[in-house]
Amino acid sequence: MKHEHTSERAAAPAGGDSTVPVPAVAGGGTGRRKSPGQRRGGNGSKRVEPSGAKDAAPDGLVIVDKPAGFTSHDVVAKMRGMARTRRVGHAGTLDPMATGVLVLGIERATKLLGHLALTEKEYVGTIRLGQTTITDDAEGEITASKAAHGIAREDIDAGIAGLSGAIMQIPSKVSAIKIDGKRSYSRVRDGEEVEIPARPVTVSSFVLHSAHETEAEDGTPVTDLLVSVECSSGTYIRALARDLGEGLGVGGHLTALRRTRVGPYKLDRARTLEQLQAAVDGGAGAEGAGGTGLPVMPIGDAAAAAFVRWDVTQAQARLLANGVRIAMPLFDGTDSADGTNGTDSADGAGGGTGGRVGGPVAVFGPDGTFLALVENQGGKAKSLAVFV
Repeated sequence: MKHEHTSERAAAPAGGDSTVPVPAVAGGGTGRRKSPGQRRGGNGSKRVEPSGAKDAAPDGLVIVDKPAGFTSHDVVAKMRGMARTRRVGHAGTLDPMATGVLVLGIERATKLLGHLALTEKEYVGTIRLGQTTITDDAEGEITASKAAHGIAREDIDAGIAGLSGAIMQIPSKVSAIKIDGKRSYSRVRDGEEVEIPARPVTVSSFVLHSAHETEAEDGTPVTDLLVSVECSSGTYIRALARDLGEGLGVGGHLTALRRTRVGPYKLDRARTLEQLQAAVDGGAGAEGAGGTGLPVMPIGDAAAAAFVRWDVTQAQARLLANGVRIAMPLFDGTDSADGTNGTDSADGAGGGTGGRVGGPVAVFGPDGTFLALVENQGGKAKSLAVFV
């Protein structure tokens, strides 16, 4: 399961031991149909509002606990109806089988999404040893089975160690990666032989929590592993499952996956679609929610949580707003006002930048207004996205 740019297969999850409950999903318009209340905003984006509604869609992030069986696009469609705007996007896809943290941006906050998608992510999942599938997860048909009882714990630990750190990973063939302009999953569906080159990824933590011997539906003796993974953008968790099983000589695939963190945004900030729809229906106004009742993280708070913070003077703010590349300091991950650089990651690295010079920096004016995302280019601030 790639945690970025994965294919979004429409099939419902097939089999596998779920490690977490699947929340119920409430309704909510998709925003796809035109209605008398539909209009265009000043930025040209379509807004979908019920007749008589005058409240503008809020700017900010919504952290969704995605249910199983939904594609990321399905969740975006739901959010368009709740927020009454077409201008909604997500920071990194989750396949239908997966659940957990999906970061959505609304209106101007969509400018943050491409940068948020590059942050580290965390998962918990179940790997089944003893069976391989065409998709490397439980959504695909089984292609091979081999008894996988009695595998020594030290052998499993050694296999996990070999898939940790900076590694070269071959992504799953049934993925959205383009090969000569065509999606890999489309080539597989058309019966083509697909070869995807290995690419560098970083698996900063790959931990085995438990191993349970059981029997698959077809009677194959299998072993299910409960694992947690912290990894860089571009890592496929289902490819880790495939490679671990292959290294142990029995094959393997992913049967359940839950994303627990995207950058600084964790499950404790996430809400189910049912909870979000209830807030909209009840009109419970939260800060940044506008008149929709939608609980939205204001764009300034979202930027401060995810990126290195740089507070500028009024004169500097005016120059940046006019496109002037002003001199900016170097950040080493400890320069924020509270000494944490806006991060809650375990290693203390700056949320979206890891404290690296050249990564995104969130610029705030003297009154606390979020102004822009910039990066250090030759000692000057190059604008990545402007919000004023």
